[in-house]
Amino acid sequence: MLEPLWQGVLAPERLAAGHGATCELPAALASVREARHFTRLTLQHWDLYALRDSIELVASELVTNALRYAVPVGAAGAPVRLSLIRWTTRVVCAVRDPSGVAPIAKEPDFVAETGRGLHLVESFSENWGWHPLSGAGKVVWALFLAPGMPE
Repeated sequence: MLEPLWQGVLAPERLAAGHGATCELPAALASVREARHFTRLTLQHWDLYALRDSIELVASELVTNALRYAVPVGAAGAPVRLSLIRWTTRVVCAVRDPSGVAPIAKEPDFVAETGRGLHLVESFSENWGWHPLSGAGKVVWALFLAPGMPE
C-alpha cells in the first residue's frame, strides 16, 4: 500500500493537479511556525477540519527534525519542503530534506524537552516512514485516514 507514496503520490504533477500543496522552508526556526500555518490553511481549504490539529502537530515535528538533524548549519535557500497530498481517503504529510540519513526514534526521556517527536508522529498518524530520494536527500512522510473524503 505504501509503495505509491514515492512512486507518484508525491509527484509534482499530482501536486499541481489540485491534489496537494507544497511549501518551501528556509533553514530558520521561524519555518516551524510557517509549516503549522501552511498546514492549517491547506486543510481548511480542503474542509478537513477534523485532521487539522493532528496533521499540524506532525508537520511541525517533521519540519523541526529536518531543520535540527538534516540541514547543514548555515544552509542557504529553502532546503526543506513540506507537502500535503490528498490521496484516495488519506492525507499524506511529507517533508523532504537534503540528508540521506534515516530518521530514528529515540528512547523517550520524560524529563528532557526534546526527543519525543517521532513518537508523536507515530501516535498521531496511521503510519509513517521515510524513503531515500535518487540523487540526494530523503522524504519523511506520515499517513492520515480521512473518513468521508471523496476519492
